[in-house]
Amino acid sequence: MASAAEQMAANTSWGALGKATDLRNRLLYTLALLCIFRLGTFIPVPGIDGQALRDFMEGAAAGLGGILSMFTGGALGRMGIFALGIMPYISASIIVQLLASMVPALEQLKKEGEQGRKKINQYTRYGTVILATFQAYGLAVSLEAGNLAHDPGLFFRASVVITLVGGTMFLMWLGEQITARGVGNGISLIIYVGIIAEIPAALAQFLASGRSGAISPAVIIGVILMVIAVITFVVFMERALRKITIQYPRRQMGMKMADAQNSHLPVKVNPAGVIPAIFASSLLLLPVTISTFSGNDTGPIMSTILAYFGPGQPLYLLFFAAMIVFFAYFYTFNVAFKPDDVADNLKNQNGFVPGIRPGKKTAEYLEYVVNRILVLGSGYLALVCLLPEVLRNQFAIPFYFGGTSVLIVVSVGMDFVQQVQSHLLAHQYEGLIQKSQLRGKGKARKNRGPARR
Repeated sequence: MASAAEQMAANTSWGALGKATDLRNRLLYTLALLCIFRLGTFIPVPGIDGQALRDFMEGAAAGLGGILSMFTGGALGRMGIFALGIMPYISASIIVQLLASMVPALEQLKKEGEQGRKKINQYTRYGTVILATFQAYGLAVSLEAGNLAHDPGLFFRASVVITLVGGTMFLMWLGEQITARGVGNGISLIIYVGIIAEIPAALAQFLASGRSGAISPAVIIGVILMVIAVITFVVFMERALRKITIQYPRRQMGMKMADAQNSHLPVKVNPAGVIPAIFASSLLLLPVTISTFSGNDTGPIMSTILAYFGPGQPLYLLFFAAMIVFFAYFYTFNVAFKPDDVADNLKNQNGFVPGIRPGKKTAEYLEYVVNRILVLGSGYLALVCLLPEVLRNQFAIPFYFGGTSVLIVVSVGMDFVQQVQSHLLAHQYEGLIQKSQLRGKGKARKNRGPARR
């Protein structure tokens, strides 16, 4: 039987959005900051040859240029001040989280509560500045090598580095403000809006290719059906859970004896989310990002790497799948779901898995269950990420369409809707509490006796 909270959540009406003033203000605040992000993608970096850049990005739209432009909301294609996007912060966050699970000093900081969390966030910001500086300098050198700068030299490099690093830090601040005062995770929403903003232009280009005869109508219909099927599959897998039965014995609560209770420990089929796909994509794009903008000025080693590990190549696909599986297991057991910590928490709460001894045996059982779940979860991630890559190269689709972007759009969209529903549910609770208080005051007035004279 569903609880009262679950029944109220199921009956939550979107019509109540107009009455929830606080939620409406949060949504407007989130929308305003996201509009600022979109405006920033159109402000160019000083010293760029705009015409040469547009010509270059048109030729690279179906390859790596399309991948990078998709994740930056088109800022890279226009070489805007947000050309690096929020990816340096994402990479720094992942690196710090992985280090926190392996370095004892950082792991101790995680256990210190709010103060430790602030310290880890500070380290993440430092890492973001370092990564963004290296990426911005490499991009500046590559722009010079590709003859995309008006006046190459030290001043051009310095202006590009300062502008791009400042843009990334401003985006990081925007994301934190959305998380604190808006609705949803700000960093995820910035990536989400960047991807969504590029979809109409890519769709128009795809349909124009069909109109010109470059792509057959059957391929167009097949790609549209495939996108719908992939989105449906992602939604199903992101909501899939493996429920582990947890039992709590009878215990004394004040003057009463509470009965034994059964509960469930939900384990997602994909506990790591989109982190493995993002991290694997970042590593694979690393050796080819600079060469994309440097034109033909690549050495023999870089040329060999591009020949075998370029987007769509068999080794690229194999390595991409292997990295996704590796990071799915690594991130899950080191960050997302630690069996030892979960077993200790259950033991401290007097909970146990039926038939399994608390403590070490429970941790071993949880590790066994999660290992088997991750076979399906990591395979699902690899399939969703590789299928669009294969189809895009087989049918010569003239724009970038990747599984990583589909995962991000679907998962962030689902999380945003759940956040809005949570705020609506909290608003309903507040309304019920106020009504009950008013009814209580009214009954008190009716039951009040005659005043003494």
